[in-house]
Amino acid sequence: MIQKSEKQVAVPSLPEIQKERKRIRRETYYRQALRGTVSVLVVVAAVAVLITTLFLPILQISGDSMAPTLEHDQIVVLLKTKEFDRGDLIGFYFQGKVLLKRVIALPGDEVAIDADGNVYVNGELLEEPYVKEKKLGDCDLEFPYKVPGTGYFVMGDQRANSVDSRNSVIGAISQEDIIGKVFIRVWPFSRMGFVF
Repeated sequence: MIQKSEKQVAVPSLPEIQKERKRIRRETYYRQALRGTVSVLVVVAAVAVLITTLFLPILQISGDSMAPTLEHDQIVVLLKTKEFDRGDLIGFYFQGKVLLKRVIALPGDEVAIDADGNVYVNGELLEEPYVKEKKLGDCDLEFPYKVPGTGYFVMGDQRANSVDSRNSVIGAISQEDIIGKVFIRVWPFSRMGFVF
């Protein structure tokens, strides 16, 4: 005679079933929340990249030609625009690099710089509170210099060691090469704020 072995199947109790249902619901909720969070982060990152590319480029300062206004390793945001005034800090392309300098003279202006580094625009001495020490610097231009009709004459705030429009290698900056003007400093946090 053959005996059949009976396997006993444990039937879960009602509280165990309810506990398991809660666990499954919680897992589903967390998976959906994670998917939603990742989707939002991807969209926000894409929008941030689009905004910084099209409207607000971000640059890290390298060198000290704009000191003390902008110093090495600071991070600034530029505002893309085509309108610039004297005194604006602008970013522009030069030989595959981005340089930051200050607009000194506008298209059609006449610039002169004396041996002491005093800058004259259209015959008037330019007030430059952002310059700590005036110098003629790296200059091979003949003055007075007439800024071309589509160009901007730019100089660094650290006149002794800034290569800028005073040198014919750079000269006047064409509007097509200008990215935009420096809008705000975002790093270091201790110096965060608008840049003038």
